[in-house]
Amino acid sequence: MHISDILKEDAPTFSFEFFPPKTPQALDQLFENIRQLEPLNPAFVSVTYGAGGTTREMTHELVVRIKTTTSLDPIPHLTCVGHTEQEIESILERYAAAGVSNILALRGDPPRDRPDYDHSKDVFPQAASLVGSIKRFSGHRDPRGFGIGVAGFPEGHPATPNRLIEMDHLKAKIDAGADYICTQLFFDNRDFFDFRDRCAIAGIHVPVIAGIMPVTSLSSMKRMAELAGGARFPARLLKALQRGGNSPEAIRQVGLHYATEQCADLLDQGVAGIHFYTLNQSTATREICQRLGRTS
Repeated sequence: MHISDILKEDAPTFSFEFFPPKTPQALDQLFENIRQLEPLNPAFVSVTYGAGGTTREMTHELVVRIKTTTSLDPIPHLTCVGHTEQEIESILERYAAAGVSNILALRGDPPRDRPDYDHSKDVFPQAASLVGSIKRFSGHRDPRGFGIGVAGFPEGHPATPNRLIEMDHLKAKIDAGADYICTQLFFDNRDFFDFRDRCAIAGIHVPVIAGIMPVTSLSSMKRMAELAGGARFPARLLKALQRGGNSPEAIRQVGLHYATEQCADLLDQGVAGIHFYTLNQSTATREICQRLGRTS
C-alpha cells in the first residue's frame, strides 16, 4: 500500500524498524520476534541498509521475505552513497517486481573504512537527488510511483550545525517528491515539537513520524548515542536511570516507563505516527504498545 494511503487510513500510525541479521541463527531469531510483533498490526515495518550499501542483498532478501511470508508491509531503506544511477534503478526494479510500494530514501553513511569520503563526488550527493531519481523512475510506471520517506533530525543533523541550512536541505527533499518524514531517535519531546514547528515554518506540510528507541540497558544507551551521532539524554532520564542502581531489570523498567510517557505525550499532541527502533528485539516494543493500550 502506498504510504500516503497508510498515513491517511490509520493515524496515528505505529511502525517498527529492523536491520538485516548477519547469521542464519540471528535471522531465525529475528523472524521469531517479527511473529511476536505481527499481532500488533503495525502500519509498516522498515528495513535498514548498511553504510555504503554493505547490506544491499541482505536488505533486499529480508524485505522480500517479510513481504511474502508475513502480513506486514515492508519499507526498505535505500542510500545513495557510492551508487550509480544504474545501480539505483536496478534496485528499484527489483523492489517494484516484488510488489514493494514504498522506499525510505537516505544519503547514508560512507563505508567505515572511508572516514574521508567525499559525498560531493557521488552521482547523488544529497538525499534530495535520490528522492528525485526515485520519483522519476517510478513515475514512468505509475502516476504516484513509490511512496517516499526521508529522515528528519529533531536534535539537529550532526553534519549540519546551522539549523536554517538544515531545514533548507529537508525542504529540498520534500520538494523533490518525498511523502513523509521519519525522525531520528530523541528523548526530549520538546525537540520533536520544535522540529515539527520548524517544518511548518519552512513550508513543509507532510506527516512527521517520531522515532522512538527505549533505553533497556546502560549498554544499549551508549549504543544509541553512537547510532544517532550523539543523542541527548535529558537529566530527568539520567536521574531516573541512576535510581535503578545496578539492577538491570530496574533500569529496563525505567526505560520502558520513560518511553511510554514519551509516546503518550506525542499521541496527545497529535503526532502522525510513532516508529520504534527495535534493534531486532520484540519485548520492549510489545510492552510499550500494551501500556499504551495497543494490543492488536
